Amino acid sequence: MNDVTQQIEGLRLAKWIAHSGYCSRRAASRLISDNRVSLNGRPASHTDLVCGTDTIKIDDTLLNDLPARCYLMYHKPVGIDCNNRPDDPTSLYQILKTLPQRLFAVGRLDKDSSGLLLLTNDGELCQRLLHPNYYHNKTYLVATDKAINADFIRQMATGVSWQLGQNHYQSRPCNVEARGPQQFEIVLTQGLHRQIRYMCKALGYRVSALKRIMIGTVLLGDLAAGQYRELNQQEIRDLQKHG
Repeated sequence: MNDVTQQIEGLRLAKWIAHSGYCSRRAASRLISDNRVSLNGRPASHTDLVCGTDTIKIDDTLLNDLPARCYLMYHKPVGIDCNNRPDDPTSLYQILKTLPQRLFAVGRLDKDSSGLLLLTNDGELCQRLLHPNYYHNKTYLVATDKAINADFIRQMATGVSWQLGQNHYQSRPCNVEARGPQQFEIVLTQGLHRQIRYMCKALGYRVSALKRIMIGTVLLGDLAAGQYRELNQQEIRDLQKHG
């Protein structure tokens, strides 16, 4: 039993699976509901508590001891797809498979966007960072196809609505500041699909470039596109504090 296992004995099963890096806690709960998880040779239940001597299997495959936690910052370039598809040469999978540990991305950036993407095996932290109820800040630098003005900044900050098919969406009020004639910085606490692009489109603008530069207080900085690095201890503490 490793040190990480000893530190978190007595967790609910779904939380244990998330800590293992296998998947998020929500996904682990679905696995349990679908009867795909066994504990010590019997079908597992959501109320099971787990310790380091228990045997957990998912689809008859043994879940190994909890690995050491790993937190990486990755500068996703334009053209990399965050879908995890082994047969797609543009998929993030091609980067993840080269790493020494099994990691997954915290959220996503669309293929046409670049910037900060967190990679980790801490499923619990991932779940909390993605949950909309926690209002986590994500900061983006955005370029548009034409000049912006004070009215555009005001509308973006106050809230924008848009329609996709039968679905109606509304952005939360947010902080927006001009950074140039055709560039602005925006801080979101939501993670709606292609949100900034749809917000701009609703106001008659097209996004020409979009880059995530910060999650919480963790800053992308000068990390080159396509590169990754380990988070330092202060960055990890900041994420855990906000997560």
